[in-house]
Amino acid sequence: MKKVLSVLLILALVFGLAACGGGETAEEPAGDEALKVGFIYIGTKNDGGFTQAHHEGTMAMEEYFGGKVTTIIKEGVDDTDKQAAKEAALGMIDQGASVIVACSFGFMDALDELANDPAYADIKFLHFSGYKMNDTNFGNYFGATEEPRYLSGIVAGMQTETNKLGYVAAFPYTEVQIGINAFTLGAQSVNPDVEVKVVYINSWYDPAQEKAAAEALLAQGCDVITQHCDTTGPQVAAAEKGVYAIGYNMDNSAVVPESFLTAPIWHHEEFLIATIQAIMDGTWTPESYYGTMADGYVDLAPMTDLVPAETKAAVEAVKAQIIAGEKPIFVGPIYDNAGNLVVPEGTTLDRGGIWETNYLVKGVTAVQ
Repeated sequence: MKKVLSVLLILALVFGLAACGGGETAEEPAGDEALKVGFIYIGTKNDGGFTQAHHEGTMAMEEYFGGKVTTIIKEGVDDTDKQAAKEAALGMIDQGASVIVACSFGFMDALDELANDPAYADIKFLHFSGYKMNDTNFGNYFGATEEPRYLSGIVAGMQTETNKLGYVAAFPYTEVQIGINAFTLGAQSVNPDVEVKVVYINSWYDPAQEKAAAEALLAQGCDVITQHCDTTGPQVAAAEKGVYAIGYNMDNSAVVPESFLTAPIWHHEEFLIATIQAIMDGTWTPESYYGTMADGYVDLAPMTDLVPAETKAAVEAVKAQIIAGEKPIFVGPIYDNAGNLVVPEGTTLDRGGIWETNYLVKGVTAVQ
């Protein structure tokens, strides 16, 4: 009888210890304890351009936090459909996301409505490229792409033989015009004879239209093609024609190695890591972030071997000036393409002035 009682006591002790151990494991499930962040993408995470650049930043952020942050991703959300954007965000909130990041301009109004709805006051909302925000739970972020755009213009201006540069653009909207103007001014700084021809496709993401627009520019004699649209379509068109391509969003030198020169690129993790850390620390307040080359948020992709050493040296010298704060991009006198003085001599546009841009500079023509 004593032996039986002893065995029962030992078994009870073993099961009791096992139960305690199981409780400790249940209190530390990485997924349940992690901050959940939802990302809304306009395109696919492997589009070779805009959305892939965002996704690489997302993954770098998630890796940095080593399990303390998990992500929920919704691809292919139409940014012209406000209800679709709201449903994507609400679906993520239902899955436990307490931070929503929307990665296209057209998602702005959907996030604005949700952020200002008392039902979602505890959710943090971050929006890329828009201008709406509040002082409680809704911020936005973008970058000084005029800096690497200017540098890419220097490359194009020194590389062209026809003095005709082609630019595939999404919309005749301030964000896009800033890039066109910076690119043109950079090209003109080394080659005053260049002209820039622009085709607007009236979409942020349309691979077929992007390529077709580039083909139209190539037919007009442009021998360097660049872009402010989401995919590699313009770069592929340039490669097929045997001319040079300057990309956007990410380094696509491996995609079209026979044509790729460089590209203005993003490092979204530079914003995301600091912001998510602040949210986790309880110190975050909404802001309108504008990252620069000095911050490491925007940059110029490494110039390929198709770019001569002389050009590389010229670009690196100006890049160093920009990072040091010695080379602002928009300095008067600047004329628009109708001949009007838009930035007087001696005037340097700050961020506010840059984002009042509603013109194209001298040397730019919008074509069909």
